Amino acid sequence: MIRKATIADAPRITEVRHAVRENRLSPGNVSRVADTAGWLYENGTFWVWEQDGAVQGFSAADPRDGTIFALFVHPDYEGRGIGRALLPLACEDLRRAGHTVATLTTDPGSRADRFYRLNGWTDKGREKGEVVFELALKPG
Repeated sequence: MIRKATIADAPRITEVRHAVRENRLSPGNVSRVADTAGWLYENGTFWVWEQDGAVQGFSAADPRDGTIFALFVHPDYEGRGIGRALLPLACEDLRRAGHTVATLTTDPGSRADRFYRLNGWTDKGREKGEVVFELALKPG
């Protein structure tokens, strides 16, 4: 089931974020990510995939800058189409906020890198060692 997250989902969302095998959260980014997540819980939307009684994946977009802030799936639930189902919801949040392009970064050579390439995102180069991707958002 896909639904909007509530603040009660925050602990499980954090568990999923820390369970991933790739694109792990670096110690230097913990504070920035926590600040952005806090803002999004109050002002934006986290979309969650709930299965087997718990959140197993989530996505979120930051409407302030047009970025996909998060798309993560618990490793035990990878390869089931969860990310493919959650990503368009975050992109739609950006489109509704007035953005015409979504951006995100990820580790080069990762499963996420391949996922975005296969799903129409364009490699725009590197920033701080990460691949920068863009996707044109279709007008609503």
